[in-house]
Amino acid sequence: MVEAWIRWLLLHGVDRFYLRSFARRGLLTQIIFGQDGSLGASSAIEQVRQRGRLTKLSGVYVTADHELCRRILRDNRFGAVAPNRPAVPKPVRWALAKTDRELPNLTEPPSMLVTDPPEHDRYRRLVGHAFSPKAITKLEKRAVEVTDELLECLESKPQPDLIEDFAAQVPVAIIAEILGLPADMHSTMLKWGYNSAPLVDRALTWTAYRHAIEELAEVKQYFHQRIDEITAEPGTDLLTVLVTSGELNRREQMANAALLLDAGFLTTVNLLGNGIALLTSHPDQLELLTAQPELWPSAIEEILRYDGPVRTTCRVANCDVDVGDQRIKSGSLVLLSLTGANYDPGVFSDPERFDVTRFNAADHLAFSGGVHGCLGYRLARLEGVIALRSLFERYPDLRLNGPPTPRRLANLHAYRTMPATLTGG
Repeated sequence: MVEAWIRWLLLHGVDRFYLRSFARRGLLTQIIFGQDGSLGASSAIEQVRQRGRLTKLSGVYVTADHELCRRILRDNRFGAVAPNRPAVPKPVRWALAKTDRELPNLTEPPSMLVTDPPEHDRYRRLVGHAFSPKAITKLEKRAVEVTDELLECLESKPQPDLIEDFAAQVPVAIIAEILGLPADMHSTMLKWGYNSAPLVDRALTWTAYRHAIEELAEVKQYFHQRIDEITAEPGTDLLTVLVTSGELNRREQMANAALLLDAGFLTTVNLLGNGIALLTSHPDQLELLTAQPELWPSAIEEILRYDGPVRTTCRVANCDVDVGDQRIKSGSLVLLSLTGANYDPGVFSDPERFDVTRFNAADHLAFSGGVHGCLGYRLARLEGVIALRSLFERYPDLRLNGPPTPRRLANLHAYRTMPATLTGG
């Protein structure tokens, strides 16, 4: 556990001490920790916007400008923030290498999430076919079947938890089938995903970090066993592709399998949960969807814009880069407020208004962009339309039993529980 504590200190502890102590009242801390817990453009984001399109806070460049965020996400001169990047001092990189337990942490290489080309291209090429338009079209029928089965089960639960009993179950069933994992693993997969999700936050507490890596040790053990089984008897699933391609070593296989597992359902769970909360609190918008069901794809885009699952992302300059009228030095960090971009009044008129008819809602950056854009965005959109439309068509009088309980995460906006009463049918 000493090694784990050293890694926490280097990856999270020092930043946490700095942000909580020296920058406690600063805008950077407020944006990173999401202190006001509100949807939309918080006061901190608006203050950043007032400072200009790109501002520097406590040594970090920050932008809430839609055009700049989009440009930086697509600019290959900026890379993902990984603990082994060259700008990290050599003693820190040495200590991290010495304490590395090779856990399948989605925020550390060789996870595709934090690996830049050419390695990133190699990983993405292997799995991209499973999320192509053709592959997603083939999954549509199965997504409908899974949704219908779950809605049937809700009949026996007149007061279900719409996160546990519905929103989580739709995407975990689909990603399990894509990866070739058995149905009896669904609850375990959810546990792994929920308990490791805090790792996407910055400046974690020691307790949160320890709990997350303890979960990853279990994930590692499972995938070691599963990969051995596939090596002996290959299947036709995506995990088999990773294992039998001959292009990845064992660590790369585990890291990216775990990433696909987590990313394959966490984003969609949040999309569905956030969407239910928004639509039940905006009955006029739900009435529009009831009268004009062809608006559901637009509604999903507006949910993603208005209450996207991820609040911020970060990039590092791989060389000196001119952005607007400022030069960003190589090794500098740029914090992109995706929430701020999605509420940019220069792009979205009256951005604080939830409007399922918004003509340009799909211009949101909820799925990030560039080489690190969400691989499963088509699947998330498909599951969102099918699941939410089917839920409200079957239970048109559905109501929540009070405010849903949020997950205590800084960078992911999601709900932990959502008790409801099903009065339709």
